[in-house]
Amino acid sequence: MTTAGTAHETTTRAGSAAARQHSLREHNLELVARAVFEVPEPLSRAGVAAATGLARATVSTLVDQLVAARLVRELPAVTGGRAGRPAVPLVPAPRSVVGLGLEVNVDYLGVRVLDLTGDVVVDRVLPGALHDSDPAVVLRQLGELAREVSDGVTAAGMTVAGARLALPGLVDPRTGLLEVAPNLGWSSLDPVPLLGLGELPVRIANEAKLAALAELAGGSDVAAPDSFVFVSGDVGIGAAIVVDRALFLGERGWNGEIGHVVVDPAGPRCSCGAFGCLEQYAGKEAMMRAAGLPADAPLAALVALLTERDAAAPAAGAGAGAAAIPAGRALGSALADFVNLLDVATIVLGGAYTELLPWLRADVEAVLADRVLAAPFVDLEVRAAQAGPQAALTGGAREVLRAVLADPAAWV
Repeated sequence: MTTAGTAHETTTRAGSAAARQHSLREHNLELVARAVFEVPEPLSRAGVAAATGLARATVSTLVDQLVAARLVRELPAVTGGRAGRPAVPLVPAPRSVVGLGLEVNVDYLGVRVLDLTGDVVVDRVLPGALHDSDPAVVLRQLGELAREVSDGVTAAGMTVAGARLALPGLVDPRTGLLEVAPNLGWSSLDPVPLLGLGELPVRIANEAKLAALAELAGGSDVAAPDSFVFVSGDVGIGAAIVVDRALFLGERGWNGEIGHVVVDPAGPRCSCGAFGCLEQYAGKEAMMRAAGLPADAPLAALVALLTERDAAAPAAGAGAGAAAIPAGRALGSALADFVNLLDVATIVLGGAYTELLPWLRADVEAVLADRVLAAPFVDLEVRAAQAGPQAALTGGAREVLRAVLADPAAWV
């Protein structure tokens, strides 16, 4: 006869075994999903089994579950010119589960939808002058745009997994609070409820960090290095530090505020309250003013002016970037401090700097050569970002989908 104590122990052991089995299944689902998503060429079930070390029968069952959940798609079978059962290539499912990238920046609002293949499904960017704006008004407008986009992709049969909101300031991802965004004039703000997106999971992050993650994802002819400093140049200037293909966040995730590195203590007052910050020399509005253009002129106007100056330069000694802009030396000075502190040899310039690099490069590289102690011993590289405009929107949507890939069992 079984005693009550023995029955309890038997039930506990059975429950523990079931929990272990459940955890193993979740782990194996993630292994299989990553094997499908993280290879340059599609694998078959046999290829996934070889890549993961799992039994073919187990892989086949898990793949069936991922296909049913619309995370993975089967392509037409290929024979490969060999005898035996044709291989069925497996790829991320397009237009099925999607992620939303949201952003408020000083001169635009944006919503971008990416699917599991990395393709852009919807891209909406609304220009605006958002200096010292009312966060309740701006975030409500962004929320309405996001809801319109979300409703559209849902009606087309897609499932929205969540959203990431990029903001240009100090963001605390643990609490979901924006501590301060000087160029927006926002502080001590809980932005997610103001979006009015109901049950849609939304998390916030710093704009430059999400842009760096978009860069890290690749998708261009020039692969991102494993470690680099990413600098996003706009009205404000933010940076992100990537080490071994992962963001280095510091204690609170507030690092990378390169725009508020002081390059001249006697310089003009910054929106943050300090004097002589990098943004006052190399921010987009500062560069416009230095070129004699209105501060709110489009970037294309500055590029056109610099191109004209290059064309007018004397042929002797003139070349791309002859009409350099003063921002280059200030940017180089701040970057030299970063390189000396971090020992990272690659600097990726994004945002407005991507287009302005031909006119910034000479001064930036000259200052780095003068001020980086290790410059004689390492190859310092300054390169343009590859992730495209409003990269934080792409990075935000990718982060949503990365979370799906990290826990595919939740979708099965």
